[in-house]
Amino acid sequence: MGIMDFVKGGVREMMIARPDDKKELVVYKHPDQNIPFWSQLTVDSDEVCLFFKDGQYVGGLGPGRHTLQTQNIPFLNNIINKFTGGDVFIAEVFFVTSKALFNQGFGGPIGSMRDPELDIRVNPRAFGTYSYKVSDPVKFVLEFIGQTGTADPDRAMQWVRDQLMMGLKTTLTRLIKGGDMTMMDLGTAGPDVARAIVQDCPDLVKIGVQVLEIAKLNINLSDEDQARIDEFQDQIVQAKLDARKAKIGVSQAEAMAQQKQYELDQEFANRA
Repeated sequence: MGIMDFVKGGVREMMIARPDDKKELVVYKHPDQNIPFWSQLTVDSDEVCLFFKDGQYVGGLGPGRHTLQTQNIPFLNNIINKFTGGDVFIAEVFFVTSKALFNQGFGGPIGSMRDPELDIRVNPRAFGTYSYKVSDPVKFVLEFIGQTGTADPDRAMQWVRDQLMMGLKTTLTRLIKGGDMTMMDLGTAGPDVARAIVQDCPDLVKIGVQVLEIAKLNINLSDEDQARIDEFQDQIVQAKLDARKAKIGVSQAEAMAQQKQYELDQEFANRA
């Protein structure tokens, strides 16, 4: 909506707020960059409002109702449109949710991984939910635009989900290489892996996002890969049983040899 539409539309167009049908979005961009002087800006209690001009952050406002004029909000001087006589601001306005967001789904193939104990490659999959919050709204919007090229929240959060999957693979690789787990432990490793991912999400911190918790993490294999794992596991168990039997056999042979030697010694002593 342009400035002439505002003049024709009357006072009702001075109200700037996030629409009700956009409340669920982590970030919402106001559709018009032309903002009349004295506009009434409403920021909900669970969000912040950020102003950008030419890709640069200008200033932000917290929850409440704000009258957009330079006397009470000095940073607005930096976005005044001089060609309109100083009665219009030119800026990109973003509403960013500041509360924690829960039950966000993520998951998919992790990619090819090698188990050093079994010396085989499999392709694990993982599915779960996560909760997060925007810890740095300015950094999030700047990186958000840089990652997506548009103000598309779904595309931005897909990038976050991709980072979680990369962190998941990194964590699994570290645990397996360190000997803390094997592919045979995937079915019960979900909680431990989830905690490890939350403790180290550097790529998400860089874009102003803090992961609070990963829940219901289920790491599994395809039926084919699971069958291969089970086969190798059975072979390992059988090899251990064979080794144990061999050890028992050796022990029994040693015991028999000792008994025979004792008998020979006794017989020699008796003869003597």
